[in-house]
Amino acid sequence: MASNIDKAHKPRSIDVLLFDDVNLLDISGPVQAFDTAMVNGKKRYHIRYVSIDGRPVRAGCGLRLVPDAALSSETYGDDLLIPGGAGVNVLIPNKVVCEVIANHLDRKPKGRVISICSGALLLAAAGVLDGRAATTHWSRLTDTQKYDRVLWDLDQISTAQDRVFTSAGVTTGIDLALSIIRTDCGATVALAVARELVVQLRRTGGQSQYAIHLAGQFTKDDALTQLIEKVVAEPHLDWSLDALAQAAGMNPRTLSRHFKRDLHENPAQFVERIRIDHARGLMSEKLPLKQVAQLSGFGDLQRMRRAFQRRFGIHVSDYINSFVT
Repeated sequence: MASNIDKAHKPRSIDVLLFDDVNLLDISGPVQAFDTAMVNGKKRYHIRYVSIDGRPVRAGCGLRLVPDAALSSETYGDDLLIPGGAGVNVLIPNKVVCEVIANHLDRKPKGRVISICSGALLLAAAGVLDGRAATTHWSRLTDTQKYDRVLWDLDQISTAQDRVFTSAGVTTGIDLALSIIRTDCGATVALAVARELVVQLRRTGGQSQYAIHLAGQFTKDDALTQLIEKVVAEPHLDWSLDALAQAAGMNPRTLSRHFKRDLHENPAQFVERIRIDHARGLMSEKLPLKQVAQLSGFGDLQRMRRAFQRRFGIHVSDYINSFVT
């Protein structure tokens, strides 16, 4: 893929907002990816750290962080990266921060606003996400309900629309950074960064936070954990209740009870969630919908349409128009 940035130009600059109780991984993950990107032996991005007043802050883990400058509407870089963390709650009422975020895209016609984790709530408070698809950490569901003009989809690990990018946070911040690097610099550079960081090159934005954390949940028995991993890995197989029970070595009634106990849903609901998640990833690859339905295990397009209607309350085509880029 050809780079969308003239490689002869100076490095693209990214200002990263620092604040008290910021999540350190929301900063270090994507920033390390950007810093690792090299084109013709030169760094492709220049990172600058800013705090509200230019003074040091302390991350949620206790590490003291020293910024390069104060946040300013006059001096920020091409892109503005807003990480998440508990400190976001304190910043939401801050008019200075919201104004800088709100005006960034207008001041920088080729600039971008990037949020990691709960940093999306700052974008929402600034009005940047109005009418746009967005995601944030799954634990912030209640907070997102305050911003009803945003097309929230917390099952997605990242979104990208009109120069505005959001991610679910923590490790997904690296996924989002790799996606941006791929667009800016091409697949070869993005692959080199992924190899250096020892991470998967591309985990699609349509992939669900639910599925990411699902296999690692602390279930009461290994059999259920192994079954979960099998379904996530091969959602196209026959996963009727009897097939699930046989794979888990349980009778159907026992299996259903274990699903209710550990996952708070029945086996059929679980399988449908996984298939929807897989379908959304395939949609982001621009595959024909009939093929998506087959590969994700729905079998036919009508069944997939009904599943999306149950899950999101909208038709598949509307989902694609709103959330698939």
